Amino acid sequence: MQVPLAVSSNSSALNCLETLISHGRLSFSQGIDLMKNPDLSSVTSLANMVKSARFSSHVFFNENLHVNSTNICVLACRFCAFRKGPRHPDAYSLDVNQYLERIDPYSSRIDEVHTVGGLHPSWTVSEYCKLFSSVKEKYPHIHIKALTAVEIKHLSSRSSLSFHQTLSTLAEAGLNSLPGGGAEILVDKVRDRICRGKESSAEYLEIHGIAHSLGMPTNCTMLFGTVESIEDRITHLVRLREQQDESCGFQCFVPYPFLPDKSRLPEAQLATGQEIIRMISVSRLMLDNIPHIKAYRMNIGDKLSSFAINCGADDVDGTVGHEEIMHEAGSKTSLSTTSEQMARMIVSAGSIPVKRNSSYTQFEIIELPESRNSKSLPILTMEGN
Repeated sequence: MQVPLAVSSNSSALNCLETLISHGRLSFSQGIDLMKNPDLSSVTSLANMVKSARFSSHVFFNENLHVNSTNICVLACRFCAFRKGPRHPDAYSLDVNQYLERIDPYSSRIDEVHTVGGLHPSWTVSEYCKLFSSVKEKYPHIHIKALTAVEIKHLSSRSSLSFHQTLSTLAEAGLNSLPGGGAEILVDKVRDRICRGKESSAEYLEIHGIAHSLGMPTNCTMLFGTVESIEDRITHLVRLREQQDESCGFQCFVPYPFLPDKSRLPEAQLATGQEIIRMISVSRLMLDNIPHIKAYRMNIGDKLSSFAINCGADDVDGTVGHEEIMHEAGSKTSLSTTSEQMARMIVSAGSIPVKRNSSYTQFEIIELPESRNSKSLPILTMEGN
C-alpha cells in the first residue's frame, strides 16, 4: 500500500492509519485530534484512502424525488426555516391525490420517493398509511423512504401505539426505509438549545434500532455548525457507531452544515467550506461500520460535493427533482439535475458514476456518451516543425 505523502508526513494522521490497519477503529481522542489537525490535506488524504479501499473509484447516486407531506408543525426548532403554523398563509397538508400528483410527472424515471415533513397536529399513522399504500398501488416500483425519528415518535403518541407498532404498521402500508433526519447533534444539552421538544438522543437511536430489527434500513445524519463543540460532534459519531454495532441497519451517514438564511439561531457558529470537508473526512474515518458517507448536494452544493468525493464521500444523493427544507433555509442547488449531469459531476472528480437503488443492492455503472462538442488538441510530430 502506497501511503500518500500528506499522511506519511503527518504524525497524527499516520498514527490513525496505523490504528485503522491494526485495530480497524479510531478512538474518541483520535477523532478529536483529526478535527484539530492543522494539516487538512493529511485528513482528507487518509479518508480518501479508506474510501478507495472500500469502493475503489465508484461513487453512487440514485434517481429520487422529494415530496414533503406537510410543513405544519407543532414544534418550532430554532434552526428550521421550513416549519409553518397552521394559520400561516403558506401552510399546506397534502392529501392522497395531491401527493400522487407530485409524484406522477417523475414516476417513469425515479425509483425512490423521499418524504419528510412537519409534525402535523392532527395526523395519525392512518394518514401516512393512506399515502404510502396509494403510492405502492399506483407505482409499485417506487421505494418509499420517509419519516424521521421525531415523526415516528409524534405519530406513535398521536396514535397511542408503541414505536414498534407504529413502524410495523407503516411497513405493512409500504414504508421501505427511514431517512436519517432529526439527529441534529446526539447530545441532549445541545438539543435543548436548538430543538427542544424533539426526540431525545436515546429515542432517536431507539427508533432506528427498532426499524433495523424489523429489517428496515435507515440513514443517519448530523447537523453541525450551530452551537455544538468539536467534542459534541465526535460524541455524535461514536453514539452512531455504537448503535450500528448493536443493530447493523444504518446504510449511509449524511453530515450537513447548518444553513443560516431565514433562521432564528443568530448565535450559530456556521461551518466554512474547509470545515465541511473535514467533517465528511472525519466521519469516514470514525464510522468504520457504516458503509456509505454522503456529500449531500442539496445542502452543500454540487461543487463542494464534487470535491468531497476525493475526501471520503462515496455518495452524492440523487436527482431529487423537488426539495423544500434545504431550499427554504437558503440552498441554491439546482433541482433540475438529470442523471447524466449527476454522472458527469462524478466523472469530473475522477470517479466512476454508479446508479444505485435505495437499499444499495442494485448497481449500474453509467457510461457517458462522448460529447459531440468536445475538441482535442492536434497531435504534432517533429517533422516539418
